[in-house]
Amino acid sequence: MAEDITQEEWQEQIVTDSNALILDVRTEEEVEDGYIPNMLNLDIRQGQGFLDELAKLDKTKNYYVYCRSGARSAQACTLMNQMGFGTVYNLIGGFMNWEGETVE
Repeated sequence: MAEDITQEEWQEQIVTDSNALILDVRTEEEVEDGYIPNMLNLDIRQGQGFLDELAKLDKTKNYYVYCRSGARSAQACTLMNQMGFGTVYNLIGGFMNWEGETVE
């Protein structure tokens, strides 16, 4: 089940969730402008390539998904649910509203 969470909820959960995996679904160019540490980048705009890479991921992990504004990550969460991923969180507001730790 996909769930929209605030960055405050994200930051609280990520530190205690030993099964967490952060997924950045932006383009490589966007990632070069900064990203949340320890993320895996799969560009949702790659279409079938994105789906192929998703299919390789461990469906038992808890996925914390973000993009620039929250729109593409919401789409990614829906796709992941359809593919059988159990726990998926979408970051409301995306990276452009992120106030937590980043890597430049």
